[in-house]
Amino acid sequence: MEIEFKVLTLNCWGIPFISKDVLPRMRSIAEYLGKSDYDVVCLQEVWAIADYNLIRDVVVSTYPFSHYFYSGVIGSGVCIFSKYLLQDVFFHQWPLNGYIHKIQHGDWFAGKGIAMCRVIVKGFSVNIYTSHLLAEYNRTCDEYETHRMLQVFDTAQFIQLTSGAADFIVLAGDLNTEPGDLPHRFV
Repeated sequence: MEIEFKVLTLNCWGIPFISKDVLPRMRSIAEYLGKSDYDVVCLQEVWAIADYNLIRDVVVSTYPFSHYFYSGVIGSGVCIFSKYLLQDVFFHQWPLNGYIHKIQHGDWFAGKGIAMCRVIVKGFSVNIYTSHLLAEYNRTCDEYETHRMLQVFDTAQFIQLTSGAADFIVLAGDLNTEPGDLPHRFV
């Protein structure tokens, strides 16, 4: 049996006090999603719960099931919207998330990790994983490459441990890595 399953992943760039035009952007994203026909939408950098609520309230008739993954001091910034009932919703926070003294980077405060939920589509069990790896602030002198590598390794282990009952899996998100980078090759 063949099924069509459409997933959108998007970094919404909703960093409070840093990102410009956050509210108009979130409204535009919500309006677009409200008219879209994806099965599942995975969003990153939805840092403010008010932004999540805004999107949820606009898209509820299209995506009646959603979840915001709370973590760390300021939240994970990760959320999922779905046409299908979300089952087995879980968030695994990575043990390594940047440095507390790098306040300007903010990653440590976010408590980043890998989010998971299961949906049933035409009798098939589908595990959806979404994540937002630590940012790459300086490509030529990347002090966080080892952090991202450990996050990817931890993610791979988590997926292996939780996907046994799934008919297929989807890994979505902002992995902050490019083809050829060690974390990208590992995935």
